Formats: sequence, C-alpha cells, structure tokens
Amino acid sequence: MPNVAPTETIEARLVEIARAHVRKYGHQRTTVVGVAAEAGMTHANVYRYFPSKTALLDEVVASGLKPLEARLREAADGADPAHDKLERMLTAVHRDYRAKLDEDPSLFDLLVEATLTNRSSARKHRSRVQSEIQRVLEEGVAAGAFAMTDRRRAMSLIFDAAHRFIHPVALRLDRDASAPAVALRFETVLAMTVRTLRAGRL
Repeated sequence: MPNVAPTETIEARLVEIARAHVRKYGHQRTTVVGVAAEAGMTHANVYRYFPSKTALLDEVVASGLKPLEARLREAADGADPAHDKLERMLTAVHRDYRAKLDEDPSLFDLLVEATLTNRSSARKHRSRVQSEIQRVLEEGVAAGAFAMTDRRRAMSLIFDAAHRFIHPVALRLDRDASAPAVALRFETVLAMTVRTLRAGRL
C-alpha cells in the first residue's frame, strides 16, 4: 500500500505555504490555486482540508497566535504576584502584536482583517486572552492583591485602558509611531491601571 501522509501533516504544510504566500503577495492576492500548485496538488484537493480560502487563511492567523497564547497560559500559571503577572501578560500581547506589525506586516494585516470581520481565529484568540487575564484578576482578588472586587468593572478597566496598545486595529493606526515610544506610553498606562486595581477605586 502507498504511504499516505497524516491529515494534520498535509494541513500544516498547506498552512505554511499559505503563510509564505501571504508574506509574498498579501492576503488578498493569495489564492487556493497558487497554494495547491506549490503543494503539488489540485485546488480541489486543498478543499478536502479547508472548505474555502477564508478557512485556510483563518488557520494561518490562528496558528500564528498559538505561541503567544501559550506564553499567556504559562504566565498565568506562574507563582508571581497577580499584579506582576497582569503587567507581564499585557506587555506580552503588546510586544507580540507590535513585532508582527513591524516585522511581518502582511501577516499582521491578515490579523487585522480577521479582527474586523470577526473571524473564528480572532474571536477565539480574544476569548483566550480575556480568559487568562480574568484568571489572574480572580487570583488577585482572592489573594487580596486587588482591592477592586467588582470583577466586571475591573475587566472593563483593564481592557479599556489597554485597548490602544493591544487591539490590532488600534496598533495599526500607530504604525508610524516609534515602537519604543509606544511601549513607554503603555508602561505608564499599565502602572496606572494596576495602581487603580490595587487601590480599589477609580
């Protein structure tokens, strides 16, 4: 019997080819036909693994965000005080997105498009980020590190304050701003946010 590559191996190869095409051509000019040709298969065969170009590009976005999500889980699981974890996690999101914006602009534009159109990859990523942040917030409240005990208000404070620095669309608007200057502004905002959480009042 001929050797058959595992489905996950074929899917991973198609995703990596699509990622390379997005980098080279942009997501709008990336095509299933082009990805199929490089993979040595027909475009009809690609549709066995991904039902549409959108589904394929959504997996490009999702797979590119997995390392950041893993770092957030690792930070949330750590033994550091909640306020330290919170600052480190939000900073990690900012730095990851900003690095993509500066170093991988075509892939960052794909992330922005997924965010604007509320694609599954963007929705699930946002939910995972919020879940890890909420876990640290709950830990801080339970340990007495955060005096602001209204969880909903506290989560709103965190994401409202950080929005300009961790939302892909907002970050793209700051594309021409110096990355160190933006990071310094975010450090100030983070410090103010953590002080408010610890003081328990706005």
